[in-house]
Amino acid sequence: MSTTAFNVLYESASGYALFSVLEGEDVGALVSEVQSGIIDLSRFQRAVKMQAFYPFETAEVALEQINAVSEHILTEELRNFLESNLAKGKKATKCPLGVIEATLATAIQENLSINCRCDDTVKEIIRGIRNHFVKFVKTLDGGNLEQSQLGLGHSYSRTRVKFNPGRADNMIIQSIALLDQLDKDLNTFAMRIREWYSWHFPELKDLVKDNYMFARCAAYIQDRASLNDHSSISGLIEIVEDEAIANAVVRASKISMGMDTSEQDMQNIVIFTEKMISLAIYRKELYAYLEEKMATVAPNLSALIGETVAARLIQKAGSLTSLAKSPASTVQILGAEKALFRALKTKGNTPKYGLIYHSSFIGRASAKNKGRISRYLANKCSIASRIDSFIDEPTSAYGEQLRDQVEERLKFYDSGEVPRRNIDVMTAVAEKLRAADGGGDKKSKKSKKEKKEKKSKRDREEEEAVEVEEEAKPKKSKKSKKEKA
Repeated sequence: MSTTAFNVLYESASGYALFSVLEGEDVGALVSEVQSGIIDLSRFQRAVKMQAFYPFETAEVALEQINAVSEHILTEELRNFLESNLAKGKKATKCPLGVIEATLATAIQENLSINCRCDDTVKEIIRGIRNHFVKFVKTLDGGNLEQSQLGLGHSYSRTRVKFNPGRADNMIIQSIALLDQLDKDLNTFAMRIREWYSWHFPELKDLVKDNYMFARCAAYIQDRASLNDHSSISGLIEIVEDEAIANAVVRASKISMGMDTSEQDMQNIVIFTEKMISLAIYRKELYAYLEEKMATVAPNLSALIGETVAARLIQKAGSLTSLAKSPASTVQILGAEKALFRALKTKGNTPKYGLIYHSSFIGRASAKNKGRISRYLANKCSIASRIDSFIDEPTSAYGEQLRDQVEERLKFYDSGEVPRRNIDVMTAVAEKLRAADGGGDKKSKKSKKEKKEKKSKRDREEEEAVEVEEEAKPKKSKKSKKEKA
């Protein structure tokens, strides 16, 4: 008669299950027997028997239990399940518990003093249990197990992602990428419009230099023959914001050397021009949206180096958290990876700056101080990103002071004026923010003081009452002694 070699714990989306693995004549061949019996249920059931099953009552309970299992924590439910179904004492040492996760096995062994094992045999047996689980628990057949797995998978993923819609740096990454793409497209479209419309009105590109303004003028003028001194001048002044340029455009339209176009050709030019104008308007709206998101997600970094450069740093790092984890030396050369690896390969000079080169501080520094100020600015960017990543309430106070420190460093390089220490600046900002929240603190302190006064008054009254009672008791005892005498 075969006996139990060891037990196996199986965690599923619907509950905990305990299986017993029966001893055979050849224990060493157990792994190969299980592997060959994965598909054949009858062979697998000869080696593995179900001992107990603890179903999860609700989806919330299932999520709580699986979260604990993934973090290798022994819950109260799992503890009770194992204690009620496993042998204790000497039998427990002879019949160990197989667990697929070594860390969870350690937690069970430390808390319940149950001998656990985690090897290839246990893994193969759990693989077979996963394959035939609905045959052991009949109620889970018919798609019920798959449904519970799907629901638990979605709930588990949501809790792991920990998405905060108010401070989503992913929106910043997508916005700055789209902003860069729009800039490229708008430049290409503007060149196409200038080339296309200049066949009809070539003088306009010399009078109106701005691409967006040129496109608006082309969409407004259309056929140059329709321009006249009275009705068109007001609209042109509104577009170019200069009466002299508007008058020059009207005069040039009368003596233009451009070719005449058909109505259909002009209609195509105007449609494309209006599309380009709408894209330019959307680009302005997108930039305003990016500024708003940066003020919420990374206000200090934005105050230090500007919204665009800060957003590009976050995009290059992958997220604000990744940027906060990066050292200042990495922040300094973000965006210059090709130049860095090329310099390392050729044993040349490594780059001094990457994306932070677009900051105004680098441009204002002298040639000999560009490397020094880039290193200092990268240090401040690293501090600002860590403050933004871990602060509870967004504020730009730290970023503004960090920007002032960079300004002081630039003055130090030019004039030798000693800048403030970083610890003094940060302490001053923290005290200022604490003072701004002082109104609520004063109220709380006042309420605490009132509570203490009320409590001390009540304690005094109780003490006085106790003293009165104690004074009254001895008198009664003395009278009783006299009466007895």
